[in-house]
Amino acid sequence: MQINEEIRDKEVRVISDTGEQLGIMSSEQALKLAESRNLDLVKFAPQAKPPVCKIVDYGKYCFDQAKREKEARKNQRVVETKEIRLSLKIDTHDFDTKVGHALRFFKDGNKVKVSIRFRGREMAHPEIGLKIMERFAEACAESGNVEKAAKLEGRQMLMFMAPKPSK
Repeated sequence: MQINEEIRDKEVRVISDTGEQLGIMSSEQALKLAESRNLDLVKFAPQAKPPVCKIVDYGKYCFDQAKREKEARKNQRVVETKEIRLSLKIDTHDFDTKVGHALRFFKDGNKVKVSIRFRGREMAHPEIGLKIMERFAEACAESGNVEKAAKLEGRQMLMFMAPKPSK
């Protein structure tokens, strides 16, 4: 962004500090006008014909801009993917504990990756893993949706779940 003497254009469209259009004038005239008001001349739209310049307090403008960006970053929510590992021989209480963890993750707005690792002879029974995944999805149904259904990839079965949109 160009300010004051950095503006080398012959003619510029000038907007005052109150927001009214002052029309097209030479950059020297616009700069004198800005200095008479103890403000800066800032080029906002260099691609326009003629370029658009505004008379503002540049320090205050930069401060307000930084404040807006900080506010936008504060309101931003980063969605994480949490992983829950199940096993083929999981017991009911362990299963319920894992479901509780998943529900807590959904409440925080995070996605959940559910995985089952098959060891040794367990590879012969992927249907048992599929049943466990379906049971897990059913248990989490009130607060999470299945984003990607359970699928066997190598020795692991993976399923992705996302929190239901809050109303």
